[in-house]
Amino acid sequence: MSKVARTGTPSSTSHPADSHDLIRVHGARENNLKDVSIELPKRRLTVFTGVSGSGKSSLVFDTIAAESQRMINETYSAFLQGFMPTLARPEVDVLDGLTTAITVDQQRMGSDPRSTVGTATDASAMLRILYSRLAKPHIGGPGAYSFNVASVSAQGGFTVDRGADKTKTEKVSFSRTGGMCTHCEGRGTVSDIDLAQLFDDSKSLNEDPFTIPTYTGDGWVVRVIRDSGFFDADKPIRKYTKKERHDFLHREPTKVKINGVNLTYEGLIPKIQKTFLSKDRESMQPHIRAFVDRAVTFQTCPDCEGSRLSEQARSSKIKRKSIADLCAMEIRDLAEWVRALKEPSVAPLLAKLRHTLESFEEIGLGYLSLDRAAGTLSGGEAQRVKMIRHLGSSLTDVTYVFDEPTIGLHPHDIQRMNNLLLRLRDKGNTVLVVEHKPEAIAIADHVVDLGPGAGTGGGSVCFEGTVEELRASDTITGRHLDDRAAVKDTVREPTGKLAIRGANAHNLKNVDVDIPLGVLTVVTGVAGSGKSSLVHGSIPADDGVVAVDQTPIRGSRRSNPATYTGLLEPIRKAFAKANGVKPALFSANSEGACPTCNGAGVVYTDLGIMASAAATCEECDGKRFEASVLDYHFGGKDISEVLAMPVTEAVEFFGAGEARTPAAHKILERLEDVGLGYLTLGQPLTTLSGGERQRLKLAVHMGDKGGVYVLDEPTTGLHLADVEQLLGLLDRLVDSGKSVIVIEHHQAVMAHADWIIDLGPGAGHEGGKVVFEGTPADLVADGSTLTGEHLARYVGGA
Repeated sequence: MSKVARTGTPSSTSHPADSHDLIRVHGARENNLKDVSIELPKRRLTVFTGVSGSGKSSLVFDTIAAESQRMINETYSAFLQGFMPTLARPEVDVLDGLTTAITVDQQRMGSDPRSTVGTATDASAMLRILYSRLAKPHIGGPGAYSFNVASVSAQGGFTVDRGADKTKTEKVSFSRTGGMCTHCEGRGTVSDIDLAQLFDDSKSLNEDPFTIPTYTGDGWVVRVIRDSGFFDADKPIRKYTKKERHDFLHREPTKVKINGVNLTYEGLIPKIQKTFLSKDRESMQPHIRAFVDRAVTFQTCPDCEGSRLSEQARSSKIKRKSIADLCAMEIRDLAEWVRALKEPSVAPLLAKLRHTLESFEEIGLGYLSLDRAAGTLSGGEAQRVKMIRHLGSSLTDVTYVFDEPTIGLHPHDIQRMNNLLLRLRDKGNTVLVVEHKPEAIAIADHVVDLGPGAGTGGGSVCFEGTVEELRASDTITGRHLDDRAAVKDTVREPTGKLAIRGANAHNLKNVDVDIPLGVLTVVTGVAGSGKSSLVHGSIPADDGVVAVDQTPIRGSRRSNPATYTGLLEPIRKAFAKANGVKPALFSANSEGACPTCNGAGVVYTDLGIMASAAATCEECDGKRFEASVLDYHFGGKDISEVLAMPVTEAVEFFGAGEARTPAAHKILERLEDVGLGYLTLGQPLTTLSGGERQRLKLAVHMGDKGGVYVLDEPTTGLHLADVEQLLGLLDRLVDSGKSVIVIEHHQAVMAHADWIIDLGPGAGHEGGKVVFEGTPADLVADGSTLTGEHLARYVGGA
């Protein structure tokens, strides 16, 4: 093969294309950003730091990544854009030098109960193709091994027009072999519903017998049942005949006419299964989740033993292993099995499958199995699973955007994540990372620190430069970058103990452990060692236990701290009592709403395939309330002025004087305790950062009555300075007589603990054991576990 000879010397002038080596942002005003202008180097790793709520996500995700995605969407035809989400242009004057952005966020995966780690990463799809080619006996194509595909068959006839009034009927048949277990419909579990939790059978339909959320006496759901004509609405349910009881509980969907309206009646059990049980539990609203936990018992499907697959799919094997056996293996064991499989006929498929499985190991998720439900992954695990498809990608000059990729990682695993980020950069990509951990900040080529405070006190660039320059700077991040929490000299004495015996959920190996009460206990260990299985699976969720997990709070533009915490209720009542009117007038989601914008504060204009344009409502000037409502005052302020108050100001307002309202003051004090004093009461939840949402949820649960608080990684999304405030809050909880149990990787929290329970020594089947119990000082002195090694280095300042 010949090569073209190069002649001459390189030009001394650079090529014009090489001048585009910066991402330029000018005049960014999204959320709390204050005309931010910044230039970011391409093909470098830039870390964005700052306190929670300082504007990091607003700049990186809501401005840079959002505009990149919007501009990519605009390259498609108007027809295709009609099927895509319409994205508004961010509030920014100039965005120049953008490349294609790939966002890897912390959003939990999969609200569908059929979504698994395998389906989310295409590993299961490759296994299904492999089995359709090699498995014995052969049962069909890839769909025959899928738990999302049901077996169906049909036959009949269709009429063929032959012309000249001649027709011919031809018989046709159709069949498709699927791998779905018919008993559990591919879910792996079956539900048993406690009828006593659905209704009071001593009452009639006219006596409002239901105890199901949304099944109220005057609601449409109950009206369809009551007026369907199948029952005597005055007869107690326990006196129904056999046929009436069947119709009440199990009748198939049937058309009925009620008050001249055509509606569908369906038995109570199938309706509940479709309405509540088809959704992932984690995505349910709290009151719906409480009902499901109370009324429904989930058991492993006896037919498929939890594998989700039909008997036929499980009988087809490669080297004595069914596809269900492989999906149940830990991924690192499955990778070994695939590496040992030598089949030239499917060599390209095996190479791709091997790469995917090895990527799991590389990213520290080798302890997972492909049949693990996606909804059970933590935020950190979900983020790393999303990274799988980008490892080994041939794309270059791409902007990768990560939201705290070290969440959920033990200090031992952070170095591995750092290496992956550096590999992505070294392939010629721009890597933008929002991060709080000093170990992750240390590898940055460029650091941007936002602040100086949070909310309205943030939104400005306080620092740009290298990590060493950040250390020397006088910003809040620079001052706290080398903070080290000291191990306590004295620890609190426990007031009792919570005994756990024979815990064997997931990878736990018959663990016996005593969790001390009346102190701050930290449960730690590498990711996948069994921490959540031990705490959430073994501590009974009774009235005395308050559990705060990582599930993100959801809310629309109409939701705000006042509505989410229940604060608006006592405020509305106080306004109503002071003015002698109805409380509903003081809700922008009810009777007091501005009629022009319906209480949203903005008016949306539909622009077809382009994003809807939002403009402040001219009628209410964005205040969301009807003008007449603002004539009513309480403590000298109208309702819109109260909702515009920061929490700190509202604490004083409702704490004394004519506006004194104890119920509101108590909730506001909790918001101030978790460090959210700068938030305004009416700020939409959609504008809050991940750390702010985490603390808002903690503030709500602090109002729950319980003696034991169980917190799952409460430092998620918190700046180093915010962690200090969290530790103070935990101390106040313990000093007030509570027991606090924290699942955590942050060394500052470990050092501050009274007692540490360390699980390991590894992840998956290599973990599940208690490798240390004792005080932080004892753990540092012991030094025999991975946690002990890293904590010793941390408190030693290394």
